[in-house]
Amino acid sequence: MLAIVQAAGWPIYPLLLASIISVALIIERLVSLRRSKVVPAGLLQRAVAEFRQGGDNQKQLADLEAHSPLGRVLSAGLRNVSSSREIMKESIEETGGGVAHDLNRYLTTLGTIASISPLMGLFGTVIGMIDIFGSQSPSGANPQQLAHGISIALYNTGFGIFIAIPSLIFWRHFRALVDGYIVEMEQQAIRLVEHMHGERK
Repeated sequence: MLAIVQAAGWPIYPLLLASIISVALIIERLVSLRRSKVVPAGLLQRAVAEFRQGGDNQKQLADLEAHSPLGRVLSAGLRNVSSSREIMKESIEETGGGVAHDLNRYLTTLGTIASISPLMGLFGTVIGMIDIFGSQSPSGANPQQLAHGISIALYNTGFGIFIAIPSLIFWRHFRALVDGYIVEMEQQAIRLVEHMHGERK
């Protein structure tokens, strides 16, 4: 691996940094966007049952809010359960916007890496081509410098594409996952409002 990095020249260092950031973001999002952490099963029913039992509702709501992103949305609705249906829905929507923003965290960075990695590889290719043309002289080409230029060009192109492919796959996967979670949370929030204020007429 070290030999490849040396053969690819200095343009590969930004690509290596991009690959490290991409892997770190993918691992972080895989952990953070697990279904059990975002939209735990049975949370709505449990939250409604505990709220109706009474007791220290403020503590229950604080625990619910800290539980998960879905818990934040449900607790926002339950805090305004004594208000009208419209106010309850507004509070849920406001909190839902913040939750959606948090779920999309780092995805812009991952998408940017997926987009610019091939361009960074192309930049390395250009540097390699400049090195190749620089090896030409009236007395003929220097084979060692020519081979070095070709190595820079090809390794950087290949590495840029190698980074871009998994980054793009995971970016699209996470975007679809977040969109699905947001729809699911919206449905759960609607059910919460109907539990507390009755079915819509």
